[in-house]
Amino acid sequence: MNTPKKTPGADAATEHKPTNFLRSIIERDLEADTYAGRQWGGQPGDAALHKAGQPDVAKVRLRFPPEPNGYLHVGHAKSICLNFGLAKDYGGVCHLRFDDTNPEKEEQEYVDSIIDSVKWLGFDWEFNHQSHLFYASNYFDFMYRAAEYLITAGLAYVDEQTPDEMRANRGDFNTPGKDSPFRARTPEENLARFREMRDGKHADGAMILRAKIDMASPNINLRDPALYRIRRATHHNTGDTWCIYPMYTYAHPIEDALEQITHSICTLEFEDQRPFYDWLLERLAEGGLLSAPLPKQYEFARMNLTYVITSKRKLRQLVEDQHVSGWDDPRMPTIAGIRRRGYTPEALRLLDTRTGASKNNTWIDYAWLDIALRDDLESKAHRAMVVLDPIKLVLTNWAEVFGSEDHLEACSAPTLPPKPDVPELPKREFKLGGEVWIEREDFMEVPLKGYHRLSPPRYDGEGKSIAGSMARLKYGYVIQCTGLRKNFDGTVAEVHAKILPETKSGTPGADSVKVKGVLTWVSVAEGLPAEVRLYDRLFTEAQPDQGGRDFLSVLNPDSKKIVTAFVEPTLATAKAEDRFQFERHGYFVADQKDHAATKPVFNRITGLKDGWAK
Repeated sequence: MNTPKKTPGADAATEHKPTNFLRSIIERDLEADTYAGRQWGGQPGDAALHKAGQPDVAKVRLRFPPEPNGYLHVGHAKSICLNFGLAKDYGGVCHLRFDDTNPEKEEQEYVDSIIDSVKWLGFDWEFNHQSHLFYASNYFDFMYRAAEYLITAGLAYVDEQTPDEMRANRGDFNTPGKDSPFRARTPEENLARFREMRDGKHADGAMILRAKIDMASPNINLRDPALYRIRRATHHNTGDTWCIYPMYTYAHPIEDALEQITHSICTLEFEDQRPFYDWLLERLAEGGLLSAPLPKQYEFARMNLTYVITSKRKLRQLVEDQHVSGWDDPRMPTIAGIRRRGYTPEALRLLDTRTGASKNNTWIDYAWLDIALRDDLESKAHRAMVVLDPIKLVLTNWAEVFGSEDHLEACSAPTLPPKPDVPELPKREFKLGGEVWIEREDFMEVPLKGYHRLSPPRYDGEGKSIAGSMARLKYGYVIQCTGLRKNFDGTVAEVHAKILPETKSGTPGADSVKVKGVLTWVSVAEGLPAEVRLYDRLFTEAQPDQGGRDFLSVLNPDSKKIVTAFVEPTLATAKAEDRFQFERHGYFVADQKDHAATKPVFNRITGLKDGWAK
């Protein structure tokens, strides 16, 4: 997908939400009153609980069901915005459900980080004075009861084949599967074996419970899929109560039904699982365990962002091998990392709105995220002048003009860009002295053609004298370069210039001398030293693991640079997560963890334009 253009006047809070197929489905169902007759029993539960409840005041129920086995990433942000956003737009509720059916990889740390991430993005799960935060593991009793029902109805059986035998007998896309030799057991035999599994009488992996559907089905997911496996592991929520655990494809539809979900929105890789989703819920509804109308699953294309990987395994490798400083490293695509980098929740919600939902897998250029960030911060990020690569500029006639080398000249600048409906914007105050820091690139001893910043007096190739160039110190005076001083190694130690006294910005003489170059600066007398972390994309290739490539081979060696900068004094009051536009350089944020008044630390979020544009 091509890099998008900036949307003039875009606002994350008011930008129009484009229609998409999911909105069309929900609107169709609302118009047809598909879910109008539902009852809500006050909490997730079976058919009997909801039948005894009240008419559901939520017009739709959606869910965001993360597994707490890692930190959420930018792809999850898309799903969060989509599900919570649709629920809000259509008078419903979105549940936050922890799909914690795998005891070996799940930790409370991840539960806490997920809750924090969803809240940071601006969403909650409160509706009708009730919290809708749920744990799949709290449904284990019902899942077991449902499994026993399937067994007694002749719809499930315990299989004792080895994993290799099951794999071989499953067949492939060209070959139908073969029935397990244990498939013909009676329901009574299967129920006895399943209870032995539950009671810990068999080793891990010795047997599994499978649905009895069709081993010849062209959809391999319907060839007697696994429902339960034996796994001795302590669960973060249920402890050692269970030694058998449900498979995700079995647990997920049941969770949706118990929670009275109307629209179960998944990514496209679950499309082939939808027939089993429907089969399972229909069978349990036929047995009276679940109430109608049943949830329906719909799939959309996940968001693939260039220069990013979202595999939890690979992200964990980056952390464990110390290629990054942690899950919240500002180069990581985790929501924790994106937040620490300085991206705003409004920017992520704006990205969701602009990319929409479709059935086609596409790659979204990373620039879309940066543009959304700029559109969000353009009108609200306070401005400041900062020098990232400082060299000293000495104004040699300062004492002559002002009568004292110690004189500090008051200057001011708008804190925010002008707005038509706001006649007077707040201003920031700072002072200009006889010595200032400027960017090293703003001086060139032998200037290139078209260079409009500072260069010293010199002679051209024909021996003709050329005066030093002139430029304006932004919000201050026009100056003319008079020379320089070098270190012993030949590098430039400081630049010399003189000010033109009647040219101060905002005074009648400001335009008396026309110059093309404008320099940002920070006074030596008032400037504050700060650590600035210049972050860039973590990978040099748009699709780091394309074609099975080792993603570590395309790590960007310049993804993080640390410089000691000088910042204007107004930044002395910056607090962690305050965001600014550093004039000329881009958008920066006071680091979430390391920033302190005594030791300021700022992260670059993004530049003023895309530096990776082709």
